[in-house]
Amino acid sequence: MKKLLLPSLILTLTAFGAAYKIPEQSARSIALSGAYVAGAEDADAAYFNPANMSFMPNENFFELSATAIYLPSIRFQGKVYYPFEGKLKEANAKSKSETFLVPHLHWVSKEYKGLRFGLSFVTPAGLSKRWSSQPQIWSAEEFTLRVGEINPSFSYRLGDTLSVGAGVRAIYSDGKVKVQYPNIFKEDMEGDTDFRWGYNLALSYRPDPRLTFATTFRSKVGLKEKGDATGYLGAFLLTKDPKDLDTLIPYHTNASVTIPLPATWTLAGALWIDESTRVELTYERTFWSEYKSLDFNFDDPSVEAVLGRPKAKNWKDTNTFRIGITHKNSSKLTTMYGFAYDQSPVPESRVGFELPDADAFILSLGALYRYSEQITVGVSYLFDYKTERTISPAARNNNGIVGKFDEGNAHLLNFSIAYRY
Repeated sequence: MKKLLLPSLILTLTAFGAAYKIPEQSARSIALSGAYVAGAEDADAAYFNPANMSFMPNENFFELSATAIYLPSIRFQGKVYYPFEGKLKEANAKSKSETFLVPHLHWVSKEYKGLRFGLSFVTPAGLSKRWSSQPQIWSAEEFTLRVGEINPSFSYRLGDTLSVGAGVRAIYSDGKVKVQYPNIFKEDMEGDTDFRWGYNLALSYRPDPRLTFATTFRSKVGLKEKGDATGYLGAFLLTKDPKDLDTLIPYHTNASVTIPLPATWTLAGALWIDESTRVELTYERTFWSEYKSLDFNFDDPSVEAVLGRPKAKNWKDTNTFRIGITHKNSSKLTTMYGFAYDQSPVPESRVGFELPDADAFILSLGALYRYSEQITVGVSYLFDYKTERTISPAARNNNGIVGKFDEGNAHLLNFSIAYRY
């Protein structure tokens, strides 16, 4: 296990898990736990289902919102394999809590010769994890990823009941990673990526004003992070002589790694069960199996030889099931409620401290208040409850972990303002 573990310690640092995809990108999507595809009906339809833009009133729609995200500390109780001692040792610890503020912007145009145009700025992936104790800092002293997407889109109505839509994904990302195994290695890397391109497609069928069926597809985009890596390698790695434990070889080199932002397919149906209440059911398939391995590349051949070995990931495709309820309490007030079950793509054998991912249950609610004919303000809250994740000895975890993770939850609070003109 020693030979497998040492060269791969740094290579675990970008295994983000299901949490690095963030599907909730507006007030309504947060309030409905992401069950917002067939029922997309405002400026954010430009992102969630551009085909629906054709069914919207012939006005311009604009929405600006911000989501505060709080990630409490994750607790680990168990042991980790220490390669130089050849045994498992107690490694109980808690990660640092994290807070973020994420902006969102959406716009939909009036109809122009049968076409509607939209534009969204969203953050479809990212977040961070930090630990301060050994052995957690071997792979996740700090890991931060920021992803921004500009998504122009259009729709075209094929008839009274059918509409199609499509868009272009322009994605930029940057990140920072810090890992260290004192006297063995240290890595401090900052990187970013040029714009990477993808696409999204949408189809909506509305046989009745009260009923909509929809399907959408969002393509895979490969994020190639390129930057500088600085740190040191311990001479002990080369000589295996304990006398060299205090001899450190500094390095400064170019480095890169490619990580997939996976393709996603959704199928949804939304029904107004009466004049006040709509229910939407959404099924989402995320193609995480595209993430087969992780391979850091270093220009320095010595660093590449020690830390550049590809590491198998072999993640699995996942299913997410969502339900959302929208209720018009009055001409001014609309309330929303949501629930979802989200599977983790990370096998037990691949779980690491950079993202100890697990299946999740999601609960949410929100309200929209129509201040005037043109202006609507909203507030939404979502709670993402991660189930306990246990790593058994039989899993032969490639990070040397035996134990359990819990308390890995997330809280999202969104405030929005929308304008029609």
